[in-house]
Amino acid sequence: MVVSRPWLQHYPSEVASSYEYPLINAGHMLVHATETNPDQYACSFMGYNLTYKKLLSSAYQFANGLSQLGVSKGERVAIMLPNCPQMMIAYFGTLLYGAIAVMTNPLYKEGELTHQLNDAEASVLVTLDLFMERVSKIRDKTSLRTIIVASIAEYLPFPKNILYPLKMKKDGQSTVVPAGDDIYRFKRWLRTCSSAPVLAEVDALEDVAILQYTGGTTGVAKGVMLTHYNLVANTVQNSRWFYRAKRGEEVFLAALPCFHVFGLTVLLHQSVYNAGRLILLPRFEVTQVLQQIEKYKVTIFPGAPAMYNAIVHDANHSSYQLHSIRACVSGAAPLPNEVQEKFERITGGRLIEGYGSTETSPVSHANNIWGYRKIGSIGIPYPNTDAIIVNSETGEQLDVGEIGEVVVRGPQVMKGYWKRPEDTAAVLKEGWFYTGDLGKMDEEGFFYIVDRKKDMINASGFKVYPREVEEVLYEHPSIKEAVVIGVPDAYRGETVKAFVILDEKATDVDEDAIKQWCRDRIAVFKVPRIVEFRSQLPKTMVGKVLRRQLVAEEAARKQPEGDSDPSKDE
Repeated sequence: MVVSRPWLQHYPSEVASSYEYPLINAGHMLVHATETNPDQYACSFMGYNLTYKKLLSSAYQFANGLSQLGVSKGERVAIMLPNCPQMMIAYFGTLLYGAIAVMTNPLYKEGELTHQLNDAEASVLVTLDLFMERVSKIRDKTSLRTIIVASIAEYLPFPKNILYPLKMKKDGQSTVVPAGDDIYRFKRWLRTCSSAPVLAEVDALEDVAILQYTGGTTGVAKGVMLTHYNLVANTVQNSRWFYRAKRGEEVFLAALPCFHVFGLTVLLHQSVYNAGRLILLPRFEVTQVLQQIEKYKVTIFPGAPAMYNAIVHDANHSSYQLHSIRACVSGAAPLPNEVQEKFERITGGRLIEGYGSTETSPVSHANNIWGYRKIGSIGIPYPNTDAIIVNSETGEQLDVGEIGEVVVRGPQVMKGYWKRPEDTAAVLKEGWFYTGDLGKMDEEGFFYIVDRKKDMINASGFKVYPREVEEVLYEHPSIKEAVVIGVPDAYRGETVKAFVILDEKATDVDEDAIKQWCRDRIAVFKVPRIVEFRSQLPKTMVGKVLRRQLVAEEAARKQPEGDSDPSKDE
């Protein structure tokens, strides 16, 4: 493959094209932050503050506790927690000990949870008391030996720690933990463990630090093996890209869940690497986010498009002081241009779109934050990262402007899929990762994602990219959210269907009005033939719309929708 790297001309002078990435245990990032900023707050959680010194001491206790439980280096420790102090303690404790962290989505249903725990062969699970009913139902179907149960109340200040269990009981949520010799209460168990330093020696290039499961939005979730080197390299790349970040002074808002690789790297790792303060939110709620930005004077707010979209459409956003925000990077889903422009006007900060995947730890591309950028683009490749566009069928490298599959190589590219050599071989070829995303590169080296190969709609032989149609829908002043999929059609094979959420203030907007809006802006074969109005869309916790679920819902209806009048394609 020939790589010309035209993007390097657009690197700011503060960013080099290449860096050396330390071959260390990824947990050392916390050790270093504590050495330089021991009394700095590492995180704040609903009024509770944890210093770096205390966080590291607790992580050491967790690591020593794994030793007491008979866990071996390389064993898998599943961490099924929302953003909370216990998540940080368990995660860094697992890395420091040399075990493998399996970041597990707390929203998983019983079948999904069973699959992941069995696939990873996890021996330890760290979870919340609120999830124990679900865990208890599937435990006998897994290889779990030990369960460590945390409670939100453990790290709440008085009187919240007293009121929280009462509120859960009132809401009908059980915090009861079943008794058992192999079930431990998180904070109580931690107190019995030594805080002696632990830092396992690792082969950073080969030893897996985490198993990060793919979202499952395109099929069965696979365990992505990310090494210590992958994680450290991508953290350093992110930090160099945020070159104006001031060590020990930045305040990061963690509304993204850190069990997702985007939140893990650009929030948890990035904050600790820079000795920053991480404001932990267990879930995204727009009013709470606005309050936290104002209260803590948040400076860096990585997020998903749905989060920024919620803020710009919130009727009360102007009541909050949001101008502390300096930099935001959007990922996990396409960022509509309208949302980007409105958010920057509201906050005065910079919101850029980045790109990556679980398999790239996750960031491979980003627009310049304070330099030359292109709205609508995912930006340019990171330092030490190459990207090209190839023909998916032939593997032939394509020219500037041609649409094909985005292929990436760099220090952040995964080792492979856990216990899936055939799947690994299908996407990793001679050091290049085949992303499965369709895109193009312009003459200046900026990349654009057109869509995923699997999402492309084939209507009467015409290729329709959902993202292009969605961008047009987002431009409509009354549309708050939109997603487009292909549905079966007797004549066309597939036809375009749009799911739309209207702004609360919208009036006199119907299906015909939406279709006419699109006809005025895109080719007729791209115009949605069906528009379904909804109050909400199925999403992952990161805000990525579950297209697969919408497609499944359509399939369940059995009868193909859409008119079959070929004259409307002309």
